[in-house]
Amino acid sequence: MNAHPPPSETKPDLPLEIAHLLLIDVVGYSKLLVNEQIEVLQELNQIVRNTECFRSAEASGKLNRVATGDGMALLFFRSPEEPVRCALEISRTLQDHPHIQVRMGAHSGPVNRVTDVNDKTNFAGAGINVAQRVLECGDAGHILLSGHVADDLAEYRHWQPYLHDLGECEVKHGLRLHLFNLYRDNLGNPQVPEKLKRGKRSKQASAVRPITFSRWPKIALIVALLVSAVALVTSSLIFFNRAPPTTATTAPAPEAKAAGALAAIPKKSIAVLPFENLSNEKENAYFADGVQDEILTGLSRVADLKVISRTSVMQYKAGPRRNLRDVATNLGVAHVLEGTVQRAGGRVRVNAQLIDARTDSQLWAERYDRDIADVFGIESELAGKIVAQLQAKISPSEKAAIEQKPTADLAAHDLYVRAKTLIATAVSNTPLQESLFEAAGLLNQAIERDPAFALAYYQLAHAHDLIYFGGLDHTPARLAMADAAIQSLTRLLPNSGEAHLALAKHLYWGYHDYDRARRELSLAQKSLPNDPLAFVLAGYIDRRQGRWAESTKNLERAVGLDPQNPHVLQQIAYSYYLLRRYADQERALDRAIAVTPKEGEATLGASRAEVELDWHADARPLLSTIEAILNKDSHEAKNIAELWLRGSLCKRDFDSALRALAALPIAGCYQDAIPFPRAWCEGVVAQMRGDKAAAHAAFTITRAEAAKLVAEQPDYPEGLCVLGMADAALGHKEDAIREGRRAVELLPVTKDSSVGALLVKNFALTYAWTGEKDLALEQLTIAAKLPGFLSYGELRLHPYWDPLRGDPRFEKIVASLAPK
Repeated sequence: MNAHPPPSETKPDLPLEIAHLLLIDVVGYSKLLVNEQIEVLQELNQIVRNTECFRSAEASGKLNRVATGDGMALLFFRSPEEPVRCALEISRTLQDHPHIQVRMGAHSGPVNRVTDVNDKTNFAGAGINVAQRVLECGDAGHILLSGHVADDLAEYRHWQPYLHDLGECEVKHGLRLHLFNLYRDNLGNPQVPEKLKRGKRSKQASAVRPITFSRWPKIALIVALLVSAVALVTSSLIFFNRAPPTTATTAPAPEAKAAGALAAIPKKSIAVLPFENLSNEKENAYFADGVQDEILTGLSRVADLKVISRTSVMQYKAGPRRNLRDVATNLGVAHVLEGTVQRAGGRVRVNAQLIDARTDSQLWAERYDRDIADVFGIESELAGKIVAQLQAKISPSEKAAIEQKPTADLAAHDLYVRAKTLIATAVSNTPLQESLFEAAGLLNQAIERDPAFALAYYQLAHAHDLIYFGGLDHTPARLAMADAAIQSLTRLLPNSGEAHLALAKHLYWGYHDYDRARRELSLAQKSLPNDPLAFVLAGYIDRRQGRWAESTKNLERAVGLDPQNPHVLQQIAYSYYLLRRYADQERALDRAIAVTPKEGEATLGASRAEVELDWHADARPLLSTIEAILNKDSHEAKNIAELWLRGSLCKRDFDSALRALAALPIAGCYQDAIPFPRAWCEGVVAQMRGDKAAAHAAFTITRAEAAKLVAEQPDYPEGLCVLGMADAALGHKEDAIREGRRAVELLPVTKDSSVGALLVKNFALTYAWTGEKDLALEQLTIAAKLPGFLSYGELRLHPYWDPLRGDPRFEKIVASLAPK
């Protein structure tokens, strides 16, 4: 890419920042007595300060707050989701404080830091003004969003059901604001604001409607596989969380085939299906989930049993009547446990039956009708009877673990189950950031109720590590939160499988300390023999250390315990991609396609077609697949925008690239684990189109964002890589080379075989864009010999490599990667 416009950075008189604002005011404040006003504001301040989102942003130095007399303004600087998550958390807490009635408004816009009359830092600007106008349109309980914020949130699929279009509202000076009402699960106010009811909007109240948009932005994909039950790594998600072509559908196996498959399955194997909730109260669904989860967790500790993971069985929670033989065949087990739970007042009724799926016969059925306080006793009794029925060997330590109560506080346990479900299903149920921060808040509440709740600390550490590793809050403060939770867990359950597994994740995700993490995993597997995460993490560590065969073996073991989770199979395909074993990659993707839900078929179908681009330098299958997807459903554009952009650039169709760029989510420009902002992709497209001014402006924004990231974390290799490439695109040669070299030094291939190889490849580009052709070819020669992201198709087609074309040395490298 020829990207060498002259530097021309000018500073405005008043430096602008983009802030994500949440304004809060107390409804009816002026009617209160003075002492009542003081008390209400003090109580509201404490509620706000105790929210997880407030504490997280404050700990990272990314929060400013301004008093507004009858409320406050919170200014976040990382994501437009932050103020909305905070609003929901405040709304949830205020349900316990009905005497405090507030309204909230959120907007993203430019602000200036100014010094007020007291010589204190304050904020002014259009962002504050618009946020105030949004707030003023609401009534008590409302969480109103500007159209700008709603557009950003709508790129995350599961914000969409909670965004309700109110049309336009006329505010001061004739300004008309497009507003959205946010409400969900009794949070917020679903009523149309009185100001809009009075006709000061362009659409009638009947026009209020939920919004439907596309699935996930790229940042969600970075961690979405991680937060599934097997907690997958960032690098794979971006590349492989895509869905199957429509030709690959899963049909029920014929009876004879199912019987034959079951005959080959281990006798001591079981799937604990989700228990049906028969209670009238909706919130008791979590209680039913908790009963199933505790039975499954207890059984999974028995090494002599094969127990299917929670991720794979949860898909059987809803829908038509289950064919248990088909279910057992798909999950690879001989036995199935199913049941119902009914909770009423202080009593609980549990019905359970154990089925031998090989003969479709009931082995036994049990019914328990007891005091609610004895629910954990019911769960351990059921687990014990199953172990005895299947004639599984059980050690004294395994028996003791099954009988141990997780907590004596049922309310704390409900919070724990809700949080665990949020973490495990974040990939499909809610925006990723909201899920993880909400889960952390719920777990903190559980721990406040029962400070000795060890498993709550385990899940809390898991959430914090995911937030850190996924780049949602990649700060030392977040790592410290995870570390504190692990210390509490280790104090309460020393030498437990959970303590070893939590520490293994922390060492791997937080510190790249693979050797210590591997030792902790070995200890964890002894106590948690049926937990697929232990094998998934071992597979990831093997891959990062270049132990490819061992990595695949561990991932296949995880598939055996989690057979209906396509993400582990996508990880196997990802390994074959890095190894340039494209035929094996296609076969692994086909296996993933067979178990992928229908809603994912567009993106995985495009991913499957992309193999031809890398393998045979042919972008046509990818682009034709994308065209077919868009013709069928144009809303899929955001899901496949990254692949669409890559294919368009390789085809040199820059008009198509512009269309793909328009559909690209906010975080859609990530390059595996490298956090390129969206402005980078804008700059690349502008440069390829010959619009140097637009390219320079976009690369300048990229550089500013990367410089801020590196200033906060000087030894963050992925951040340095972005900074170096931005400097190369801007013509800052010496800075670019220094930053690119530092990134490679911090994370060499010997420490991380996949991301390290990507840094080498990008360093080659940095040299190429700064005119150092010999050094670029030297780095490219190294990259071509390593497993990694460099493919024959990319070198042949992508404009990135234009500065090297025509050089015989470059053409020789290209030929070395050609299909044999």
